[in-house]
Amino acid sequence: MRRRFAASVLSALLYAQGLLGFAGLATLLLRDHAHAGQLTMDSDPPAGPSLLVVR
Repeated sequence: MRRRFAASVLSALLYAQGLLGFAGLATLLLRDHAHAGQLTMDSDPPAGPSLLVVR
């Protein structure tokens, strides 16, 4: 009985670890996707008057 209980606990832990790994990978991919969109928006020249004065 103990062996069966230990096997089910190990199986549950491995399943939870797999879910956490998948969630972590999804988080990294979504974060990289969000940063890629942000970089393209930041590289656009600002609209409006410039504060740079050339003499």
